[in-house]
Amino acid sequence: MRLLARVGISILTVAAALSIGACAAENSADDLPATLASQYVEEAGVSGIAVSVALRNEIVWSEGFGFADIEQMVAIDPAATKFRVGSTAKSMTAMAVSILYESGKLDLDEPIQTYLPGFPEKSGVITTRMLAGHIAGIRHYKNDEEFLSAVTYTSIADALSIFSDDPVLFQPGARFSYSTYGFSLISAVLERAADQEFLAFMSENVFGPTGMTSTVADRVVPIISNRSRYYTTTDGRLVNAPWVDNSNKWAGGGLLSTSEDLVRFGLAHLSDEFLSRQTIEMMWTSQVTADGQKTGYGIGWNIRTDNAGRRIIGHGGGSVGGITELRIYPNQGLVIAIITNTSPANLAQLTDSIVDVFLED
Repeated sequence: MRLLARVGISILTVAAALSIGACAAENSADDLPATLASQYVEEAGVSGIAVSVALRNEIVWSEGFGFADIEQMVAIDPAATKFRVGSTAKSMTAMAVSILYESGKLDLDEPIQTYLPGFPEKSGVITTRMLAGHIAGIRHYKNDEEFLSAVTYTSIADALSIFSDDPVLFQPGARFSYSTYGFSLISAVLERAADQEFLAFMSENVFGPTGMTSTVADRVVPIISNRSRYYTTTDGRLVNAPWVDNSNKWAGGGLLSTSEDLVRFGLAHLSDEFLSRQTIEMMWTSQVTADGQKTGYGIGWNIRTDNAGRRIIGHGGGSVGGITELRIYPNQGLVIAIITNTSPANLAQLTDSIVDVFLED
């Protein structure tokens, strides 16, 4: 992929000015959210962002700023532009885990060898619950070479070979250690428990039912409509991101989605239509280590409280040419998703600011 020329202020200004797919919130008569988003695109030097906000079970504001493809000057559409969502995929996989749990097909506390008898035994019992809470001791990426992998894996079983023979980092359950490969292992468990290929199960049981019509695997060969280009910054310049193949981590960081799909996914957790309230609260309850310490992470979700005392359930995502912020504010009925096709980028402060606009008294 060839590098882009230096991006000047004129392109960033045009990017900040571009705005499509807007459905302005009736309860936010001013343009402050759009102004905040436009300023972010210009000041952060990203190619563009998509922002979607739902309040009380309805998408009340959704807008794109900047470009999905700078070279072709394709604007971002929050309903259609597919971004790499990185680790936000873990929360989607967690819904699949919970669906199988509710159906009785998956016991979260059984050793994973119950479902994967061929997976090597480790120094301690590893369960699906541990994997989903990052306390199993399965390692994360060993180096940048693994994160930037361009290898195509033909199956999840094939991808497990990256780490399956490695020892655990600690006695399972002893502490928290974030691991995308732990979710790759979960996806293999899911395939056996469901007796169905992982991506097919996700499409039929998670994406379809929740209305995520634009969420797909980040396959590099097929033509995928409305797929964003991917960018990164180098020495203050915006350039094309390196070529990578995410087939080694569908469940933990290998999906494409739109900001509107992510919001619909969040809204599904505020309804009793897809999972029971008891199961959702199980997902949203911090796991604890063997010594009783809370990790701040449940089953595929981060759990915290902000400075205003508001409970936040969320997950970020960082991938090559994609950064995501997804948050659910259960007590306020608000869901917000922001995605950019540029990495690195920090979306947390922008998310805070937009949330404050919609939740101001």
